[in-house]
Amino acid sequence: MQECRNAGDDTGQVIRAALPDDISVIRDIEAAAGELFREIGMNAIADDPPPAEGDLAPYLGGGRAWVATDAADNPIAYVLVDVIDDWAHIEQVTVHPLHSRKGHGSSLIDHAERWAAAHNLDGMTLTTFQDVPWNAPYYERLGFVHVPEQAWSDGLRQIVRQENHHGLNAWPRVVMKRKIDHQNP
Repeated sequence: MQECRNAGDDTGQVIRAALPDDISVIRDIEAAAGELFREIGMNAIADDPPPAEGDLAPYLGGGRAWVATDAADNPIAYVLVDVIDDWAHIEQVTVHPLHSRKGHGSSLIDHAERWAAAHNLDGMTLTTFQDVPWNAPYYERLGFVHVPEQAWSDGLRQIVRQENHHGLNAWPRVVMKRKIDHQNP
């Protein structure tokens, strides 16, 4: 199992591949983080159930799911990645609220970027809520830029259609990307 310990991190955080035993904890992390949306009036998002075990299994089996763990190896955050049109698409990155604002999300995104670079992908994409502080504004601070609709790839258009079908377009959404510097991944 490949692990990545954060340099200068005294929390004992390790990023490692998600394991089947982590699925229930990943679901718990998603449910806890979803409650934050209730505080900003997005109850439908808070009420949305976490991904089913069957939805998570392909990410684990495909080596595209990682968890950040505490010193006792308990998952506290996770990231899921798809490959869409030669880009690593961050399907989900979630940090348990008890561990937020400590760099775990950005560490997971950086880990996903290293994975994408190793697979010769062009960069990373994601879709997110435009006005939620821990969504688009956060990703902008991490170097993601907005992608105008006319520049969306076919794969990104399909993702947006699926999200709209799920009702996520009830709030403003954006598509974002971050290119990979293959010289310094």
